[in-house]
Amino acid sequence: MYDYLEQVTADVRDYVEQEIDLTEWADDRDGLEKKLNNDLWTCDSVTGNASGSYYCNAWKAEEALAHNWDLLAEALEEFGQDGTDVLKEGAEAMDVTIRCYLLGQAITAVLDDLEEEGAFEEEEEEEEEN
Repeated sequence: MYDYLEQVTADVRDYVEQEIDLTEWADDRDGLEKKLNNDLWTCDSVTGNASGSYYCNAWKAEEALAHNWDLLAEALEEFGQDGTDVLKEGAEAMDVTIRCYLLGQAITAVLDDLEEEGAFEEEEEEEEEN
C-alpha cells in the first residue's frame, strides 16, 4: 500500500533542504510554515497541484490510490467536496487532492524533525581577537 504521508513528507523535506536557508527562519518557524504551505500547495514536485498531476501518469496515480480510498474520503470531507468533481477529473486529480490534504501535516513533521536536529539554530559567529 502506498504511504501518502510518508511520500509527501519526504518531498517536503527534499524541498526544504534544497530551497530554504533555515538559519534565516531561526526566530520565525510559524512564518516558515506559512510560506511552505503557500509555496508547496502549487509545487508539482510535492503536491502536483500546479499542473493537476504529481506523476503526469494516470496509471501511477491509480496505483497510489489503491487501498487509500478512505484517505481520499477524509480529504474530500476536509475540503467540503462531495467528490463528484474529483471523481470526474480522474485518478490524477484524486491523487493531488490527497497530497494537498496531507501537506500541512507533512510540513509540521519535517519542521519538527529539523528543529530536533538543530537546523534552526543560528550559526555562532566566531569573534576575532584583536
